[in-house]
Amino acid sequence: MKGLETLKSLVTSFLKGSEPYERSVDEFIKELQKVLIKADLNVKLVFEFTKEIREEALKSEPPPGVLRREWFIKIVYDKFVKLFGGEGEAQVIPGKTPYIIMLVGIQGSGKTTTAGKLALYYKRIGYKPGLLTTDTYRPAAYEQLLQISMSVGVPFYGERTANNPVIIAREGINKLINDFKCNVIIVDTAGRHGYGSEEKLLEEMRELAEAIRPDEVLLVIDAYIGQKAYDLARKFHEYTPIGSIIVTKLDGTAKGGGAISAVVATGAKIKFVCDGEKLEDIDVFNPRKFVSRLLGLGDLESLLKKFELLEESREVEKRIEKIVTTGKISLRDIYLQLQSLRKLGPLRKVLEMIPGFSLMPVLSDDQIKLSESKIKKWIHIIESMTYEELDNPSLIDRRRMKRIAMGSGTSVSDVEELIKYYEQLKRLIKDLRRKKGLLSRLGAEGLKYE
Repeated sequence: MKGLETLKSLVTSFLKGSEPYERSVDEFIKELQKVLIKADLNVKLVFEFTKEIREEALKSEPPPGVLRREWFIKIVYDKFVKLFGGEGEAQVIPGKTPYIIMLVGIQGSGKTTTAGKLALYYKRIGYKPGLLTTDTYRPAAYEQLLQISMSVGVPFYGERTANNPVIIAREGINKLINDFKCNVIIVDTAGRHGYGSEEKLLEEMRELAEAIRPDEVLLVIDAYIGQKAYDLARKFHEYTPIGSIIVTKLDGTAKGGGAISAVVATGAKIKFVCDGEKLEDIDVFNPRKFVSRLLGLGDLESLLKKFELLEESREVEKRIEKIVTTGKISLRDIYLQLQSLRKLGPLRKVLEMIPGFSLMPVLSDDQIKLSESKIKKWIHIIESMTYEELDNPSLIDRRRMKRIAMGSGTSVSDVEELIKYYEQLKRLIKDLRRKKGLLSRLGAEGLKYE
C-alpha cells in the first residue's frame, strides 16, 4: 500500500534513533499522523489512535530484558493489529449449512466480481456455492454474474425482467438450495450510491435482509474510496448490521486507509482482501501478517519473536508456580513443559523459574538434560495415553505401558523412562514445599529471568 510504505522507514529510524525517548516518541507520533492522514484514514480516528499509542508508550514499562524503543514498536504493532480487527483471521468456515451471504456496497466497488471470487473460494474448500443476483437497476448485472457463474462452474439464479428484489431473492434461494443442493448462497445486491442520495435503495436493502435473513452481511469496500468509507460504512451499518468486510483493489498503488475506517465504523472484521482482477485473486485477511508487512517484517521479525518467547515463558512460569503452590503435577503438565522446551531452552532454565529451585539443586544436570530426540519420543508417548492416564499416571502398569509404546512407536523402556522422569519432578516439588516459608520469602521478590 503505497500511502503507508513510509511506515517501514519510520520504524527503522525510531529503533536506530539516539534522541531522548520521549522526544523520539513525539516525533514518531507526528510522522505517523501525517502518514495515516495521507493514506486517507479518517482524521478524527488518526488522532484518537495515535493518542492511545502515546499514552501507553509513556505510562507503561517494558518487561525485563526489553529496551524501551523495542517496547514502543511492540505497542504500535499491537495497536495496528487491534485497529485491523484483532488477533487471528476472521472466521471463513460457515457455522451452518445452508449459509446465506448477502453482499452490499456502492456501485463500482467490484461487488459482482467479488461474488464470483467468493464462489470460487468456497468451491475450492469443498462447499457447493450458488450465485444469485437481485440487482434490477443495472441491466448488465444479470449477464455479468451469469458469465462469472459459468466460468467458476457453479449454479446461478436471476430474473431478467422481474423488478422486485425480495421476490427474486426468495425464489432464487429456494431453487438453489432445493433444486441445485447448494450449501453456500452468495446474494449480489444492487449498488448503493451512498450519502443518503438514494435512501430508497438503502431501504430496499433493509427489506431484502429482513426477507431472506442472511447468515452474514458482507460489505464490499473499494480500497481507493478514501475517507468517504467511514460515513459510508456507518450508513450501511445503520440499515443492515455489517458482519464483515471485503476490501477490493488492494494492490500496490492503493492507499487503503478508508478500508480501515470502515472496520472501525462498523465494528466488523476485514474477512477477505482482493488484490487483482482474476477470480483467483482473493485471500483471507490476517491482521498480524498484514501489519507485519505494513511496518516492515524485516525490521520486526526478530523483535516480535523476542516478545513471543517472553509471553511463552510467562505462561510456563505461571503454570510452574501453580504446580509448586498446589503440590500437584500431572503428565499434562509434563506435556506442556516438553512443548515449551524447544522455545525456551534447557530444562534447567525452565525449572529455575520455580521459586527456590536455585537454592535446592535436587537434580543433577545429567538427570535433567533432555535431548531433542528424547523430547520428541516423550511427546508421542504422552499423546498415546488416555485422559485418565494423563491425570493419574499411577494407573500405568506394565500392560498399559505395552499399549502406549505400541501406539507411539516407541519401546516399553522409553515409557518407563518418562514415568521415572515424572516421579523425579514430583519428588522435587514435594521437597520444595517442605521448605517452610521459602515461597513466602521469595514471593515478594517476584519471579526472575536469567
